[in-house]
Amino acid sequence: MQPWQRAADWFQRFILLRNLPLTSKMFFYSAFIVVFPLALVGLISYERSSEVLEQEAGQYSRQIIEQVKSHVEYYVRDIEINTLRIINHPDMVRFMRMRTLEEVQQSGIRENIEQVLKNATYSRADISNITVVLDDLQVVDVASINSPVPVDRLQKEYWYADIPMDGSPKLISRVIEWPDRNEQVISIVRRLISPYTLQPIGVMIMDVNFRRIQEITEKVTIGRTGFLYIVDSQNHYVYHPDLQQVGQPSNFDHMSAMLTADSGSMITEDWPHKFLTYSLSPYLGWRLVTSIPYKELTQGANYIGQTILGTLLITLALVYLLGIGFAASLLRPIRRLHHFMKKVEVGDFSGRLEISSKDELGVLTDGFNKMVGKLEELLEEIYFTRLQETEASLRQKGTELKVLQSQINPHFLYNSLETLRGMALDQDMDDIAEMSASLAKLLRYNLKNDSPTVTLREELRFCEVYLRIQKFRFEDKLEYELDVPEWALDQSIVKFSLQPIVENSMIHGIEPGVGLMHIRITALRDTENSFFVAIRDTGVGMTEQQLHDIHRDLDRKDVLSGGEHIGIANVHRRIAYLYGTEYGVSLNSIQEKGTAVRIRLPYVQQTGTDVPITEE
Repeated sequence: MQPWQRAADWFQRFILLRNLPLTSKMFFYSAFIVVFPLALVGLISYERSSEVLEQEAGQYSRQIIEQVKSHVEYYVRDIEINTLRIINHPDMVRFMRMRTLEEVQQSGIRENIEQVLKNATYSRADISNITVVLDDLQVVDVASINSPVPVDRLQKEYWYADIPMDGSPKLISRVIEWPDRNEQVISIVRRLISPYTLQPIGVMIMDVNFRRIQEITEKVTIGRTGFLYIVDSQNHYVYHPDLQQVGQPSNFDHMSAMLTADSGSMITEDWPHKFLTYSLSPYLGWRLVTSIPYKELTQGANYIGQTILGTLLITLALVYLLGIGFAASLLRPIRRLHHFMKKVEVGDFSGRLEISSKDELGVLTDGFNKMVGKLEELLEEIYFTRLQETEASLRQKGTELKVLQSQINPHFLYNSLETLRGMALDQDMDDIAEMSASLAKLLRYNLKNDSPTVTLREELRFCEVYLRIQKFRFEDKLEYELDVPEWALDQSIVKFSLQPIVENSMIHGIEPGVGLMHIRITALRDTENSFFVAIRDTGVGMTEQQLHDIHRDLDRKDVLSGGEHIGIANVHRRIAYLYGTEYGVSLNSIQEKGTAVRIRLPYVQQTGTDVPITEE
C-alpha cells in the first residue's frame, strides 16, 4: 500500500470514524462543532481578560506607589532638613570643634547639646530619639543618658560601614531597645565633619517612628487584602504592615529579580501566588512594593471562565436534544430499509417500503423498491433457466456415475500388486518384486487426496520411483540424475507435477530413438520471490512448430478432452490455479539435442538460509 493510501486510510478510520455507527458519528461531530469553538473562545477570553486585569492592576498599583513615594520622599526631605538645622546650630558647631574629653567637660557644653536635641525632638511627634556620637569623646542623646545602643554595638550594625563619608544622609530601618520596650524606627544617619580637618569625627542618628508613614500607607487601598511595604537597598524591611518585620531582612526569592529593574510587575512562584508591583526611589534608595493575592486578582477572569463553561454545558445539552430528534428522523428510515434488505436476502420479495419523504432517503427507498421488483422478475427468468441446466447436469452425473462404476477399485490393485510382489520374492525374482513395490507406491501417491501441494523432497522421491520402473524397462537406454540443492527440498510444489513431465520425455525422447538418453532434474533461484525446477533430457527434441503448439495448449487446451500433451497442460493449469498466472510451465527444445522444461514456483524464505539468485 502506498504511503498516501495509508494516510488516507488512517484519516478515514480515526478522523472520519469510518467504522463507527452513524449515531455515534453524529453525536461526536455535533459535540465537536459546539465544544471546540466555545472552548477556544473561552480560553482566549480567559487569557485575554487575565492579561487585561494584570495590566490594570499593575497600572493602578504603580499609580499608588508613585503617590506614596512622593509623600515619603517629601517627608524624608523635611526630616533631613531638621538634621541639617541641628548640625549647623552654633552649639553643635562649637561642640564638633572640641578635640579632647577634658575640653568637653570643662566647657559644660553637653547640657547645651542635650537641650538642642530635646528642642528638635519635642518639636515633632514622629521623632523618637536623636543621638550624637563624637568618636572617642562623647555620646549625647535626648534621654540625657547614654545611648540605648552602645557605640561599639552600633559600629557592628550592617549599615554602619556604609554611612557616606561626605556627610550626605543615609536611611536605615532598625529596632531601638529601650529599657522597657523595643521600638521599630527609621533612622537618618549623617557623618559629622570636623571644621578643622574636614574629616569624619562622629555620627548623628535621628530616629523617626512610623506614625507618619503609617498615616500615609493606611490611606492606600489595594484590593481587598493587598498591602504595601518598603525595603531598603540592602533588602531589609523599612516598613511593613506587620511592624515585627521592620529591620528584618527580606527572605523572598523574588527580591533578586527586583534588583535588575527600577520598576515593574511580577507573579511570585511560591504558593499562594502573589502579584507584586514595585518601583525604586533613587532619592531614598528604597523600593516600594505592593502585594495583591493573585487569586483575588483573577476572580474576574475566573467568573468569565465559569460563565463560558456553564454556557457550554447548556448549549451542549440543547445540541444533544436536537441531535437525538434529528438522528431519530434520519435513522428510522435507514433501519426500515435495512430490515427490508434482510428480508430480500432470504428471498422474500413480496413487500415494498413506504416512501415518507422526498429527500435523499426517499429517493433511495424508491430506487430500492424498483430494484427489488427487477430482481423478482430476473429470478423468475433464472428459475426456468436453472431447471433446464439441472436436467442437463443430472444427465451428465448419470454418465459420470457409469464411468465411476466401471473403474477398478484401487484397493484391489494394491492387493494384487502386493500379491505379485510376494510371489516374486518366493521365486527369488527381486527385480519383479521391486518393480511391483514401486508401482504400488506410485498408485498410492497418485490417489491420495491429502493436499494439492507437497514438498519438493516428497515429489522427487516418487519421481525417482517412476524412473526406477522405467529403468527396468529401458535398461541401458536411460540414465537419470537428481541434482537438487538442500534449500529447495522443503519448498512447495504441486503434487504429481514432475512425473507427467518425465513421462512425456520418455515417450517423445527414448521411444522414437535408438541411443542413450540422459534425464537431469535440478533447482535454481530465479528471482527474490521465485525459483524453478528444471527437467532436461538428451532426447530427440522437438521442432519449432511442435514447441509452438505445446505453448499454445498450455493455456487453451481443454484438459478434459484428452489428446496429446495433456499431462504438461494439466500441470501448468494446476500451478496457475494455486499460485497465480505468473507461475507455471515453460519449454525450450532443440531438435536432435534435447528438451528442457522449467517449472516456475514461488520461493518461501527459510529461516537461516540465504540462497543466491542464479541466472541460467
